Amino acid sequence: MKKMVTEIAIIGAGPAGLCAAIEASRLGAHVTLIDENAFPGGQLFKQIHKFFGSREHMAGTRGYEIGQMLLKELESTDADVMLGSVAYGIFDNNEIGIMRGTEHIALKADKIIIAAGGKENYMPFPGSTLPGVMGAGAAQTMINVNRVLPGKNVLMLGSGNVGLIVSYQLMQAGANVKALVEAAPNIGGYGVHAGKIRRAGVPILVGHTITEVYGDGHVEGAVIAALDEKWNPIPGSERAVAVDTVCLAVGLNPMTELAWMAGCEFTFIPALGGHVPMHNENMETTKQGIYVAGDITGVEEASSAMEEGKLAGIAAAAALGHLDAITAEGRKQEVRDRVNALRTGLFGERRRMAKETQVRAMQEYMETRGERIDG
Repeated sequence: MKKMVTEIAIIGAGPAGLCAAIEASRLGAHVTLIDENAFPGGQLFKQIHKFFGSREHMAGTRGYEIGQMLLKELESTDADVMLGSVAYGIFDNNEIGIMRGTEHIALKADKIIIAAGGKENYMPFPGSTLPGVMGAGAAQTMINVNRVLPGKNVLMLGSGNVGLIVSYQLMQAGANVKALVEAAPNIGGYGVHAGKIRRAGVPILVGHTITEVYGDGHVEGAVIAALDEKWNPIPGSERAVAVDTVCLAVGLNPMTELAWMAGCEFTFIPALGGHVPMHNENMETTKQGIYVAGDITGVEEASSAMEEGKLAGIAAAAALGHLDAITAEGRKQEVRDRVNALRTGLFGERRRMAKETQVRAMQEYMETRGERIDG
């Protein structure tokens, strides 16, 4: 077993992890960034659409362009990057178990930032295991990263931003999106995304679901049905749609396994994707020295993940003495203000309230134990 040491270990080289690494490295901390993939950037290189928000949130810039900018910034730092490396556990004394090929590494870190991201939810129904049924994120990876069209005729389930955006990108890649099906009575994502696919002729069927997918060894079609007010299929409303691909955009949930293993305390907040680790305003968890950032704290947009990564990076570096307390608090508050600006409007307000609940749960937990984390 190879033994390594670092000041700050960051698990996950997506938007949150990259930003955490850049901030902490620039402040003089020795940073080791770990990711299981062969290339850093995470979801950013799948996102060919332009970001929303303000100029400081890089509005009008496409996700992959933001990824390219972050990689360039990372290269200008002294951060060590371990790609093709799986962090499989966090053990006593902040030691991380890592597998890189056949090499086993034990990395000891003074501080750890977990930026593991989120994973797609799955929806079971008859035929859901047939080849051709996949997550919308998987389809997005195929078309935007691997340049492979998953199918010619697609049915999308779920009208959140992922379902809407990926539907449009599938059409850009040459697929025919036959319909988008949404069980709720209203579209779940931004109207601007829904408008784009509607103008392209794709019907959005709210109050509908998929009851069955059929085919001989692969998807050949799907049956959709209208739902009543109790979410039950209405008899007689079923109709078949000839498709070779069914994409599931039925939400994401945080990848929290490492935080559970590390002993972090959790709280359950449905609006954030389920069980999420408690953290304070500095992104530090109930385990002193372990921070979280990005979708592991609750599924949001990449812009929010980037800001949380910056906050965690600054907080961890400051806790190690790389920044004086007054300057550190000013820097951290600037980031908090930016991330709060993202949590405005109809969708953002819900996330802001959910995040406040998460931080409040942390405060109550620490008060109960008579403890305090300064981050």
